[in-house]
Amino acid sequence: MAERPALSGRPGRIDPSRVVTMAPFTQADTEGVRVRTVIVLAAGMGKRMKSDLPKVLHPVLGRTLVGHVLATVGEAFGGDARTVVVVGNGAERVTSHVAEIAPEAVVALQAEQRGTGHAVRIALESAKVTEGRVIVLNGDIPMLTAETLRALERLHDEGDGAAATMLTAEVDDPTGLGRIVRTVDGGVAKIVEHRDATPEELAIREINAGAYAFDGMLLQETLAKVSTHNDQGEEYLTDVVALLVDSGRPVRAYRTADADETLGCNDRVELAALRARLRDRVNEGWMRSGVSIIDPATTWIDVTARVEPDAVIEPNTHLRGSTTVGAGAVVGPDTSLIDTDVAARATVLRTHAQGASVGEGASVGPYAYLRPGTALGTKAKVGTFVETKNAQLGEGAKVPHLSYIGDATVGEHSNVGAATVTVNYDGVAKHRTVIGAHARTGADNMFVAPVEVGDGAYTAAGSVITNDVPPGALGVARGKQRNIDGWVARRRPGTAAADAAARASGGPVDDEGAASGDVRGDRAGEEAGGR
Repeated sequence: MAERPALSGRPGRIDPSRVVTMAPFTQADTEGVRVRTVIVLAAGMGKRMKSDLPKVLHPVLGRTLVGHVLATVGEAFGGDARTVVVVGNGAERVTSHVAEIAPEAVVALQAEQRGTGHAVRIALESAKVTEGRVIVLNGDIPMLTAETLRALERLHDEGDGAAATMLTAEVDDPTGLGRIVRTVDGGVAKIVEHRDATPEELAIREINAGAYAFDGMLLQETLAKVSTHNDQGEEYLTDVVALLVDSGRPVRAYRTADADETLGCNDRVELAALRARLRDRVNEGWMRSGVSIIDPATTWIDVTARVEPDAVIEPNTHLRGSTTVGAGAVVGPDTSLIDTDVAARATVLRTHAQGASVGEGASVGPYAYLRPGTALGTKAKVGTFVETKNAQLGEGAKVPHLSYIGDATVGEHSNVGAATVTVNYDGVAKHRTVIGAHARTGADNMFVAPVEVGDGAYTAAGSVITNDVPPGALGVARGKQRNIDGWVARRRPGTAAADAAARASGGPVDDEGAASGDVRGDRAGEEAGGR
């Protein structure tokens, strides 16, 4: 597969693309290497989200908000970081999610949300951090890249190192955000809140992005001096920066060239905007790697999906979870694939698929539904209004129309007739249907499982197959047809059908155009009429 764009994080089933590698908390210093501790702040209430779901667990293109951040940490530092996630609101759910996607991370509980400085202090105490480098990240910045995180750390370590280094960005509209006031030599002089800024400071467009690198010892010492004398009665991490500046310690700022990397979200509107920007970045990355995306605005590809060069993604297509699309495949339009593998040169049109596998050169749709356990062999076909579940189709096998194939195996180059149903459930247990290779089954067949149709066998249209059909045999299981002559003339006189029948047979037609005939009924005729 082509390398996907360097992005971050995902909820749902666990697969290798979700799990990030982090060092065990017990890792000690090694010679010449400073201990690196990464603290992720994930305790906030997120009141404006108006959701029962903790803010950091809201999904964005295949990962949660905090999942993206943890994946970025793993990509940036691999096993060379001790990671502490501070939880508070929805602690049990966040802790469970972190255990799934970053099992080596340590969780620290902030039982009372008393500010970002307080959260960092709890993390340091839980991790028993006394020295080394400490990186602090907000848990809701999913577009932060590993490259930027490493660049922040490099700037922090330059020369004799800084007491603190902040991530900043220049934005078009900094209203409501804290401004970065720089010194003559480019260091940080102070962070001024919007409400406290002078007119000159309000003109500054460089803002605090909520990511920091600190000297661990100085961070601990300074946190002990942070006051709660503010409107909220909380300990602010930004106060640490101010105290370090006031004490004459060097504080630096790394300004990222892409302000989108610093975006967080506080409500559903901002979450939707964030999701759209990440979509655009992901799609651009795939297009630059050789994938054709016909309408990027309606194409949503999770960061955990993979697409090979020369694949074509048609409009209104969603590739979710661990989905893969092979070279030269065409997916869409109007298609959703969840944890589904599409091999090279396959075509998937107007289809919903989950947990399925589509073989090389296979064809699916339109209006098909592939449920978990579906596996299509090379050049197999699942056609219009076909649903499959836990079904395996061999090479060249076809189910072209209006059928349900569940708990079944269809052998290579067999053809399943239209309106076929594998009757797989007896009310208690599921049973399997096996159709051999090069078999031909008629239209409107019911296969009452467990049942097997042998290689090269045929079944007649309209049959309900309840017993095995041997190889090469014809299975017929339907009532014998009988015709009742003159039934329409006798039982439906005066109708258009009677008139048409009379014309076709050359019989007499009455003055009103209706066929004449004996109107005496017979019980068999009534039954034939479906009464």
